Amino acid sequence: MSVNSLTKAPNSHWMSYDAYLFDIDGTILRSRDRVHYNAMNRAMLEVYGKDTTIASVRYHGMTDLGILRASLALVGIGVEEFERELPRALEWIRQDVAKNVAHLNPLVFEGIPETIERLDRSGRLLGVASGNLESVGWHKVQATGLRHYFRFGVFSDAHEQRAQVFARGVEEATQRLGSDATVCFVGDTPEDVLAARRVGGHIISVCTGVYKREDLEPLAPDACIQSCSELLNDVPTDSFPLRP
Repeated sequence: MSVNSLTKAPNSHWMSYDAYLFDIDGTILRSRDRVHYNAMNRAMLEVYGKDTTIASVRYHGMTDLGILRASLALVGIGVEEFERELPRALEWIRQDVAKNVAHLNPLVFEGIPETIERLDRSGRLLGVASGNLESVGWHKVQATGLRHYFRFGVFSDAHEQRAQVFARGVEEATQRLGSDATVCFVGDTPEDVLAARRVGGHIISVCTGVYKREDLEPLAPDACIQSCSELLNDVPTDSFPLRP
């Protein structure tokens, strides 16, 4: 399903929604550093006493909470111990990333800055919906130079499931724009598609992460594109005027 086959009525165009919530990792950027990765691993060692890594799980599309739980379960940490120490582990991650923020080195994907600017200038509400912890996610976005475009963000500090994060995003967008507001998520994993559908949102899938078109299209997102550059080739400016 390409950008030209959006299913939403009435305009059937990718710019026809009221709010757009972007995932971070694999959607806005690819991290060329190991700041977040190392912080997760160090938290498991320092808080739970387990010298392991998150590489033991397929973490793409998972939240930070889910990644920690799955990784630690593999090395024998039970539910009770995990829950008891979780607040301390999350704080460790936040502080470790903050200490190493100067080493963040994101690669912003092709078409992302232009797409975000286009949506902002056309008056759309922009937000972030990420499985990262809030402070970690904002550090990453800040490092891209795009932070000022986003009016709010929803993260995984209190939500282990991506659908919970997305539900909070819909709630925030409709509080700001009204109950009839249409919300479109932009993400790179099957979990993004499933979560968007579960909360009644729309979804544009981008193939900039580890998942490819053949992984995402069968889930029937509203559109499946190679990168956001494809969106920029389909912008009827007369229908979606820009702010000065």
